[in-house]
Amino acid sequence: MEIKAEVRSVLDAQSKLGEGVLWDAGRQIVWFVDIKRHRLWHYDPDTGSNSFAEAPDQIGWALPAEGGGLLCGLKDGLYTFDPEQKAFAKLMAVPGEPAGNRLNDACTDPWGRVWFGSMDDSEGSASGRFYVFDRGDIRPAGPSGITITNGPAVSAAGDRIYFTDTGSQKMMVADLSADGVGDARPFADTGALFPDAYPDGPVVDAEDHVWTGLYLGSRVARFSPDGELVATIAMPARDITKMAFGGTDFGTGYVTTATKNMEPADMEEYPLAGSLFAFDAPVKGFAQPLAKLG
Repeated sequence: MEIKAEVRSVLDAQSKLGEGVLWDAGRQIVWFVDIKRHRLWHYDPDTGSNSFAEAPDQIGWALPAEGGGLLCGLKDGLYTFDPEQKAFAKLMAVPGEPAGNRLNDACTDPWGRVWFGSMDDSEGSASGRFYVFDRGDIRPAGPSGITITNGPAVSAAGDRIYFTDTGSQKMMVADLSADGVGDARPFADTGALFPDAYPDGPVVDAEDHVWTGLYLGSRVARFSPDGELVATIAMPARDITKMAFGGTDFGTGYVTTATKNMEPADMEEYPLAGSLFAFDAPVKGFAQPLAKLG
């Protein structure tokens, strides 16, 4: 079912690879990154104010953490970020990661653990896998042997976690608890539904449905808890990377987009590509837990 929504560009960021959008409930602002331009953006919907900090390298994600800072995933490992000083400090490398890999997407769970994925920066080798950062310790957790990882995304209750294998056009799900993660099993074959598009960043809403951006698909898609496609919303950009729920009531959808694979003719067709978009969501999201650093 196609849902009609008034989608508006709220920030013309001209992102090359906009990603990692999320709502910071404490500050009441949006964070997102432009991976290829090494930028960490913030956007305040109340005032429209925005700015970006220059990261030391490609930055895949930034998550609000306990203590007031952010935990970020850069090409060579985890960093902390001080929003007041706009300063990055390296926290730790990811053990065993190939030099040609980078970190790509992440989320938190109700226990403050951070789940994230790595991938081949050239998008050619299946060297990517998923990890969990648990109070100072990084360990492999979840699927491996993936070219382009996206997600994870965790349900509000923390009982399910979703992993995306973008290149294979597959989404997976696993059981989750305070003790760890179960084996991943198939959730949705987006290639059968959108043959020319690729599932990108997922997010779970308050009704336990899963939304995903569709790269090369010009839309976001919503799936039921059993993996059935139930809705799509068209976007005024081609390459949709990630969606988040924000606003005081978590009723606003925020969406990041990319331009890195677009030709001049594509930009003429989608002149707003690279923007941060917003729309009134048909369902609400929920607050993302703070990352625990130690």
